[in-house]
Amino acid sequence: QVQLVESGGGLVQAGGSLRLSCAASGRAFSRYAAGWFRQAPGQEREFVAAITWSGGSTYYADSVKGRFTISRDNAKNTAYLQMNSLKPEDTAAYYCAADTGWGTSVREYRYWGQGTQVTVSS
Repeated sequence: QVQLVESGGGLVQAGGSLRLSCAASGRAFSRYAAGWFRQAPGQEREFVAAITWSGGSTYYADSVKGRFTISRDNAKNTAYLQMNSLKPEDTAAYYCAADTGWGTSVREYRYWGQGTQVTVSS
């Protein structure tokens, strides 16, 4: 089991930045790939970014490519999502996920955090 806790969400103006953190506990986080997903009201949860266990490979949704950066620090059991040039359409609850494999589908991740709200005002 891996327990995940997100933090760093908040209210920011369009064009601003936020950094989300995902703190992991339980089994060795370094053995798991990590992903970030988001869900706006009335919408399905969608993929944002993923990173392999080593941090050697990353993958992004087209909507955030060039603006968001996923990273991890296995010594701190933490994954991050740096979000720059935020837009109102980035407003959503952001969720951290982990599993031994990695992918872009919600179904590919067994472990989830509780989410942190990001609101971007225009």
